[in-house]
Amino acid sequence: MPTYEFVCRACGENFTTIVSYSQKKDVRCPKCGGRDLKEVFGLGLVSGSGGGGTAAPSCSFG
Repeated sequence: MPTYEFVCRACGENFTTIVSYSQKKDVRCPKCGGRDLKEVFGLGLVSGSGGGGTAAPSCSFG
C-alpha cells in the first residue's frame, strides 16, 4: 500500500500514513482529528547514496 504525507491545516501537524488511494479522502489528523489536510508531494521520497551535492542529467547530444 502507498505511503502519503499530509499537513493538517487546522493544527499544523505533519504526518505520514499508509492507506490505499481510494481511502485518502477519509484520512484524519492523528493530533486533532481534523479533515482539512494538504497532501505533501515530493519530500523524502528519494534517498541517494550520500555525499551531498546536486544531481545533473547525463545527456549527450550529437
